[in-house]
Amino acid sequence: MNHSPQRWRHRGTMPFLGQDWRSPGWSWIKTEDGWKRCESWSRELERENNQRNLSHSIILNSDDEEIFSNEEQEYTSKKRKKDHFRNDTNTQCFYREKWIYVHKESTRERHGYCTLGEAFNRLDFSSAIQDIRRFNYVVKLLQLIAKSQLTSLSGVAQKNYFNILDKIVQKVLDDHQNPRLIKDLLQDLSSTLCILVRGVGKSVLVGNSNIWVCRLETVLAWQQQLQNLQMTKQVNDGLTLSDLPLHMLNNILYRFSDGWDIVTLGQVTPTLSALSEDRQLWKRLCQYHFAEKQFCRHLIVSEKGHVEWKLMYFVLEKHYPTREQYGDTLHFCRHCSILFWKDCRLALLFKDSGHPCTAADPDSCFMPVSPQHFIDLFRF
Repeated sequence: MNHSPQRWRHRGTMPFLGQDWRSPGWSWIKTEDGWKRCESWSRELERENNQRNLSHSIILNSDDEEIFSNEEQEYTSKKRKKDHFRNDTNTQCFYREKWIYVHKESTRERHGYCTLGEAFNRLDFSSAIQDIRRFNYVVKLLQLIAKSQLTSLSGVAQKNYFNILDKIVQKVLDDHQNPRLIKDLLQDLSSTLCILVRGVGKSVLVGNSNIWVCRLETVLAWQQQLQNLQMTKQVNDGLTLSDLPLHMLNNILYRFSDGWDIVTLGQVTPTLSALSEDRQLWKRLCQYHFAEKQFCRHLIVSEKGHVEWKLMYFVLEKHYPTREQYGDTLHFCRHCSILFWKDCRLALLFKDSGHPCTAADPDSCFMPVSPQHFIDLFRF
C-alpha cells in the first residue's frame, strides 16, 4: 500500500507504520517543508533504538540474585535513574476513548482486527482507576494480564500497562485504600517478571531485556513501599464506627463479599472482632461464593459437632474461584460489537447508552464484561 504524502494532502496529520507492527505507529504533521514526525515520538523512538544497540547478558541464579559485569552494573544504574514509568505526556500514549469496535477479522468495511493491546491502549483505564466503582475491576484485569498476557502486549501497550500500574500504586500510597489488592497484583507480576528475565531467549519479549530487568526492579521497589506503608490514625471528634449500634455494625459486616475484609475490619475494635466471628455470617458468605457439592468435599466439623464455616471459607477459597463483584464494569453490545464504559449517571439523565448504538432496544443488547471475559474477547 502506498503511503506517499500526496495521498494525505487533505488531512492535517498522517499516520505511518512504525517498526513494531503491533504499535499504533508514528505520528506525522504536515508543515510547509513537507511531512515531519512529531518530536515527542522521535525522542521516544531514539531512546528505544539506543536501548536496542546495547549488548548485555543477564544471569539470575536460583536465589534470584543478579550477577552483572561492571559495564552492565553501570548501565543498570543509569537506567534506574531514568524514570521509565513517569507520567508525562512523552511516555504515555492514552487515547482515553469511552468505546471501541471489537472486530476479529477483516471485512469490506474494516481491515485488520482488534488486539488485546490495542483495546488496552484505547480504552480509558487511566480515568477508570480514579472511580471507586471501577478501581477493583481495573486491578483484577491488570492481575490477569500479568499472569498470562503480558508478553502478548505490544511495546506501547506494555508501557501504558506500567504507567497505569504506577498511578494505582501512587494512589494507594496516598489514600491508603485497597493495599491488599495491589500487593496481590504486584506479587503475581513479580513472579511473572522473574520467570521472563530468567528465561531470556526462551520466549519472545518485546523490547530490550534490560527494560524487563528495570521493570522487575521497579515492581520490587513498589512492593517494599507498600510493605512499609503505615496507616495514619485519623483524629475525628464526630461520630465514629464504634459509636454505631450493634445491629448496624452487623449489617455492615453482612455487606462484605470478601472474607479478608471481614477479618481486617474485625481487628479494629473488640466489638467488631466478636461480630466478625459470627458463624451465621461465614455460612452466608460460603453459600454466596460456593456450591453445596463443594461444601461436601471440604466439610470441616468441630469437636462439638458444629460446622467451622470460617475455616471452610478460606479452605474453599484455595480450591475454587470466588464470585466476582464489581461496582462497575465494561459492557459489550452484542448488536454493534462495541466494548464501552457505561456511565450510569448519564444513562439515567440523558438516556445515553455509552456508545452510538443502532439497536431499537439498546439495553437488551448490553452485557457486563468480567475481567476474564475481556481477555477472552481477544483470543483468536
